[in-house]
Amino acid sequence: MRNHSDLQAMNARSLAQQAAVRRATFDPGEVKALRPFSIWEISTFMFDVPADTLRKKLAEDPSLPQGETEEDGRQRWFTLDEINELRRRLRFRGKRLLPERPAGRALRVAVSNFKGGVGKTVVAQHLAHAAALDGYRVLVVDFDPQATLTHSMGLVEVKEWHTVWGIMCRDLCREADRIMATYDDPDDCPYPAADELPEDVQSIGAQRVQDFIQPTCWPTIDIIPSCANAAFVEFASAQYRALHKAWSFFGCVARYLDELPDDQYDLILFDCPPAIGYQSLNAAFAADILYIPSGPGYWEYDSTTSYLGQLGDAMEDISDGFGALAADAGLTLPKGFRDIRLLMTRFENGNPLHTAMMDAFRNVFGADVCQNPVEMTRAVEQSGRFQRSIYEQDYRDMTRETWKRARHSFDRAYDEFKGTLLKAWRDEPQREVA
Repeated sequence: MRNHSDLQAMNARSLAQQAAVRRATFDPGEVKALRPFSIWEISTFMFDVPADTLRKKLAEDPSLPQGETEEDGRQRWFTLDEINELRRRLRFRGKRLLPERPAGRALRVAVSNFKGGVGKTVVAQHLAHAAALDGYRVLVVDFDPQATLTHSMGLVEVKEWHTVWGIMCRDLCREADRIMATYDDPDDCPYPAADELPEDVQSIGAQRVQDFIQPTCWPTIDIIPSCANAAFVEFASAQYRALHKAWSFFGCVARYLDELPDDQYDLILFDCPPAIGYQSLNAAFAADILYIPSGPGYWEYDSTTSYLGQLGDAMEDISDGFGALAADAGLTLPKGFRDIRLLMTRFENGNPLHTAMMDAFRNVFGADVCQNPVEMTRAVEQSGRFQRSIYEQDYRDMTRETWKRARHSFDRAYDEFKGTLLKAWRDEPQREVA
């Protein structure tokens, strides 16, 4: 007979191997560094100006970042911080290089589906990186205990109290005290106060709002990370709900993000787990936009259909059962999204099955299907294998055409994503935060 001890031993062996893989994947010392970018990349993919025009601007103003020149003097390379300074200071024909950013808090996008292997993490990673290269400040929230996005951002040692589980513990403590304070006589409150909750919950609940946010190797991307030990959040959350039945568990992350300054970030991206549970529901109730990746096969279509139905049913049940409690906790029910989009991933233009599935998606979901799928290329395959996005991969490590094809695919997907963001920003006023 085999029991939990066997599972724990298998986990220990796997964690040791996982650490070895990460050491091989990242730089020595397990510190991931963002590569520099060439003038060709900056002018072609970021600023959309001729390379000679950019060189002329740099020559005319020596106070601008000049990058680092190769020994042969043929190419100059710039850090992202230097690129962002150029964005702030340069204009071409009177046009500014900073991206449009309407007033209000950051927009929140949940990348979610409960079918594994459809590219949720790849999509979240690439959208975050593309937005950072576009000049936006980004926060990514890793809800998935597999922590692939966290590892790809260069974080390898994460404590579970710094994950979404910690945010939920903190929220439970704050909500317990808030609810207790609504009673004239605390003895009349049928629910526990924060100091009556388990000690581990109280200790985690004492963290400050910024304590959960970690820097990454990208200077304008921060992360609320995940880790394998955070997998028990579903079990723990059920226990916490039993302890405090008035706790609106699905609003923890929304309330937490409302505490952040409006101007700290422009975009907040959620990488969701392949399941509908406490974490994915928190992501859904915090999100302004729901982005649903799906592969081009029948099983992905079937799973996406099931996901839409189960998520919709779960949100309806919460709306029916938590109306008054949610309103008191600062949440509006039923939950509304500013947009819902479906993005085809791992798409091959020359594959008749993929084309047929794309047509099926569009027949069913119409304009909600993104026009620009993420194409499957060798560079895309390598991005998953080496935990580096196409934006992090150096085009000199492969043929330039292979790199450009993958880059153009993700750029088209990002441009459409950005259009969705800007439309949502313009069409609906920002919710005021009390």
